[in-house]
Amino acid sequence: MKLLADESLEARLVEFLRTQGHDVLFVAEMSPGMSDTEVVALANREQRVLLTNDKDFGELTFLQRQARSGIVLLRFQSESIALKQDRLAQLLANCSALLPSSFAVVSDARVRLRHLETKS
Repeated sequence: MKLLADESLEARLVEFLRTQGHDVLFVAEMSPGMSDTEVVALANREQRVLLTNDKDFGELTFLQRQARSGIVLLRFQSESIALKQDRLAQLLANCSALLPSSFAVVSDARVRLRHLETKS
């Protein structure tokens, strides 16, 4: 899957996803300090699902309707990298067809998906 990891994401998760065969661009490696608006524009342009820990992307998605590619918001309480890796692997294995058109919130215990209503 084509993913864009916001710089808020842990580098260990980016490396894990790459070892799982996913095509992951990492903002921290490309252009640290990129604004959220620029990150969304890059995800849209590249048709990549955005992975982030930053709740501000909810506003860009639902209020400003800037996102046309899917977004996965990680909201873990646990610091366990193993749990985060497991939850992401499950999400990508079970929901990959839905992610490009969804806003997903992934927590320690559950996943919520909401279909994106994009601008025409």
